[in-house]
Amino acid sequence: MEKLRIILLGAGTLACPLLDSILAAGRDELLAVVTQPDRAGGRGLQCQACALKTVALARGLPVLTPADASAPDTVAMLAAWQPDVLIVASFGQFLKKNLLAVPRLGTINVHPSLLPKYRGASPIQWALANGDEQTGVSVLYVTPRMDAGDVLAQAPHPIAPEDTFCTLEPKLAALGAQLLQEVLDGFRAGRTQGVPQDEAQVTLARKLTKDDGRVDWSLPAATIRNRLRGFMPWPGAFTVLPGGLLLKLHGVQVEPWAGGTASPGTVLAVDGAGPLVATGRDALRLTHVQPAGKKAMAGAAFLRGHALPPGSRLGQ
Repeated sequence: MEKLRIILLGAGTLACPLLDSILAAGRDELLAVVTQPDRAGGRGLQCQACALKTVALARGLPVLTPADASAPDTVAMLAAWQPDVLIVASFGQFLKKNLLAVPRLGTINVHPSLLPKYRGASPIQWALANGDEQTGVSVLYVTPRMDAGDVLAQAPHPIAPEDTFCTLEPKLAALGAQLLQEVLDGFRAGRTQGVPQDEAQVTLARKLTKDDGRVDWSLPAATIRNRLRGFMPWPGAFTVLPGGLLLKLHGVQVEPWAGGTASPGTVLAVDGAGPLVATGRDALRLTHVQPAGKKAMAGAAFLRGHALPPGSRLGQ
């Protein structure tokens, strides 16, 4: 088969390696990139382009930023390119049937989980928050149902004990770029048949909210740590100090604790390693924190400027 004509739809970090992989391989033609409109952010709430738009423009590619990619005028523009395949990665928009019908061979999605596990908006975050030891990448057909299409290829990837969202996402992005090339090679060879997902094994990875970052001290210390790993940088992990000051947690360690029946959230000890706080099981050492309005600091440095005696309660 001749070169595939491809349009890439994406917005997140996962999409940039896909773009560079397609261009570097040189086996197909990347016609255009569709991404999200610029959004206000940073100091002064100035409009900022997403990373994919910046990369695509630097590569000399046409870029579209529709508020709704399934709007008739946008669909007409994409159809005029006569693409063979639409590739979607962390695009963040629901794609309607009129758009899915545009490409000759179909629309495919590069999704960072081993489907049918973790369908939804936050698969990497929830894999980490749940303490999983393995995740992976799936390439699947896009259908009107979220992440429910037939799977074209999958590859597992281990989750290291110290992985966070910030370290795991680029690893899965690189794996996704490699897996995508295998799928595109198959398309050029006429292999376009996917495997249906087992609906009995479906789990969901719902979109995170700001309140997901609020530390629930009644949970086991290991669970709180895993949620911190998954929810960095947003919504992060935070609690409330006595007096109402917000405290963000940037680094924690799980420590065994069998020294009594202190209520979860109680400060058990304060020393050179930072505050030690009771949880639903074991204790959590706060090694790096950030008080509201301050820079992040070591837990020990925080104690030098903030009174937090044993017996204090966090999260009240």
